[in-house]
Amino acid sequence: MSQAATLTRIGSRVKVNLDQVRDRIPTSLLKLLNEDPRGTVRDYKMTDGQGIGLVLELSNGSTSWFFNDEISG
Repeated sequence: MSQAATLTRIGSRVKVNLDQVRDRIPTSLLKLLNEDPRGTVRDYKMTDGQGIGLVLELSNGSTSWFFNDEISG
């Protein structure tokens, strides 16, 4: 039997794990996250069979999505 994923609640403040995303994000986003890796969960995103992603609002007001295992509470 498969286990259900535990989702972070919308509105939660979380921190992006830079070591896990460094190789897949644009330089401009990496620079922003180096300054402040925290964000607020605003929504969920269905991914391509890898699970459910989290849409984060970042310190500059922009949004970006990350896999659940790329963030910490």
